[in-house]
Amino acid sequence: MRLERIRIMVVDDDPDIRELMTLALETEGAVVSQAVDGNDAINVFKVSAPELVVLDMMLPHRSGFLVLEHIQTSEDPPPVVMVTANEGRRHKAYAESLGVAAYLNKPVAMARLIDTVLEQLEARPT
Repeated sequence: MRLERIRIMVVDDDPDIRELMTLALETEGAVVSQAVDGNDAINVFKVSAPELVVLDMMLPHRSGFLVLEHIQTSEDPPPVVMVTANEGRRHKAYAESLGVAAYLNKPVAMARLIDTVLEQLEARPT
């Protein structure tokens, strides 16, 4: 199990996508917390202290960009993998300017998601 006991937060307003990502990550041993919208993401982030966040860009109540900004202001922010159906280059550039670690377009294969999560965790300074 490549993600044994790694705490990961999955944020997506689509319950099917959220569950699919959660199942894929848990199959690799991750401990997954979930959030259903931007405001929920802020609250879950505070409680779960994830080591990595998988974040949808288009969320109700607070956008993924605003969630990303909040995460980046925390002490020792975890890597954030943004997953979005929006293919606009400006959005990707903006996410990168806010400090996103990786940016994936939906639909994303779960193997690709897992590989990206592993890459970001391995790239963390120790």
